[in-house]
Amino acid sequence: MKRILTLALLTTALTLPAYAMLKEGDAAATFTTQAALAGNVFTFSLDEALKSGPVVLYFYPAAFTKGCSLEARAFADATDQFKALGATVIGMSKDDIETLKKFSTADCGSKFAVGSDESKKIMKAYDAVLLKFLPMSDRTSYVISPDKKIIYSYSAFSPDEHVTNTLAAVKKWRDANPVATAVATPMEAAPAAEPAK
Repeated sequence: MKRILTLALLTTALTLPAYAMLKEGDAAATFTTQAALAGNVFTFSLDEALKSGPVVLYFYPAAFTKGCSLEARAFADATDQFKALGATVIGMSKDDIETLKKFSTADCGSKFAVGSDESKKIMKAYDAVLLKFLPMSDRTSYVISPDKKIIYSYSAFSPDEHVTNTLAAVKKWRDANPVATAVATPMEAAPAAEPAK
């Protein structure tokens, strides 16, 4: 019954536009939350994840609904591309952690983490609440730079462009912030001094 009601509310909301309120340059709210990856529960910290590079934080209404499953599979398919650019992907919904343990293996393919925002504090901090009367997030994706700034935001109820758009934003950021090479270029040998005459 709960799933039927959720689906009915989502169907009604499909006709309503979703708009990301946080814009490029806005500060990203820091958070920690319970998350699941490959069926295992852990504490996800945005601060810790940003130490490795940008974070793609995407909000979705509910696990195991049609659009959310399609979006999760698309992010799973692109996870290796995100990782190659040094980016971490995390999905966020109001689902409880037990549901997300299953979702992280089924639709996320054990490729990326999904976080639980049962209190809705994170979705509120990121202006990602679907509607005030619906206790779930809309479909909004953010790319957050290591200096905790929003560098890209996109909000659309269709899951179709979220992966493509966030991957392009991460590539653009990486092009502007290349990883420094760890190996120093050896200095050219100094020319030998001419022998005294």
